[in-house]
Amino acid sequence: MARPTITDVARAAGVSKGAVSFALNDRPGISSDTRRRILDVAASMGWTPSAGARALSTSRALAVGLVLARAPEVLRADAFFPSFIAGLETVLSERGHALLLQVAERDDHAAYRRLVAEGRVDGVLVTDLHVDDTRPALLAELDLPAVLVGPDLGESWGPRQVACGADDAPAVRETVQHLLDLGHTRIAHVAGPQQLVHGRSRRGAWEQVLREAGVAVGPVVEADFSAESGARATAQLLDLAERPTAIVYANDLMATAGLGVAHERGVDVPTELSITGFDDTEIAAHLRPALTTVRTDVVAWGRAAARRLLQLVDGVSTDSTGETGETGETGENGGTGETDVPPARLVVRASTAPAPTLTHQGDRP
Repeated sequence: MARPTITDVARAAGVSKGAVSFALNDRPGISSDTRRRILDVAASMGWTPSAGARALSTSRALAVGLVLARAPEVLRADAFFPSFIAGLETVLSERGHALLLQVAERDDHAAYRRLVAEGRVDGVLVTDLHVDDTRPALLAELDLPAVLVGPDLGESWGPRQVACGADDAPAVRETVQHLLDLGHTRIAHVAGPQQLVHGRSRRGAWEQVLREAGVAVGPVVEADFSAESGARATAQLLDLAERPTAIVYANDLMATAGLGVAHERGVDVPTELSITGFDDTEIAAHLRPALTTVRTDVVAWGRAAARRLLQLVDGVSTDSTGETGETGETGENGGTGETDVPPARLVVRASTAPAPTLTHQGDRP
């Protein structure tokens, strides 16, 4: 039996081939009822797109890129990327697009230029935004659609760039306030790299709440989000003459390592030391004690980022409310994507408790 074509679908649905293309590629220009009818007809006929034919007809690669500028030893243990990629794939696979993943620890700029020169991707996703990041300018120069994954910094992105993410600062502030409410006044922070936007924003939120409460800021140890660096930072804090009664970690991986160091040192969590993380990784609820942390829906981030990138590739931009329109109609920054990503929120578990009294801390002041 011959494979059904787009012409067959159009004839059966009583629409033009253009309308079928709009429906199958999730593009604007047809009503929701028409789109639904076309998709139902296509499904009933067993129609599936030919990737090669689509690429030739659209002059597109039908692929998007994700260039990761991280050391492999850090990347392998980071729970963010598997969940983020899972979210991407739920959207990309439905649209017949592939994800091209590349690790370029030393020269990610060269990687982007090569992807464009070889015509391998229609757009890219940019993660781990740096303070004063030069990649948005490069991608604007290359005229490559890009979704910048992270909080909107209020900057003027290029016309084919959008930010997609959620502001993590409110949840960090909620975490610090939770510890203050428990009576803690010596609240340390194990921070992420300060050249990264999210590393700096989490440290800034921690510091802001302490200052507003009139509590001494510090100590703080900068780490790199890895378990090893979290363990070293924890040991450094526990060696202080006046050690903290609570530690706010910038991610769960470092918090989990810190919990292990505390156990090795004979420091009871949470009686002598409260610990919090960020990410709410799968293991967090199963630690002993279970980890108080900030929950983020990273899969939803991936879905939202993929949808927005495909909209840019199709010549559609979105404003801050999530409404769509033709590219160039939404203002100079191309729109932001925080509204379609669930906000981060604090999940209180057993690793936090009221601040210890001096008797709980032995001879320490």
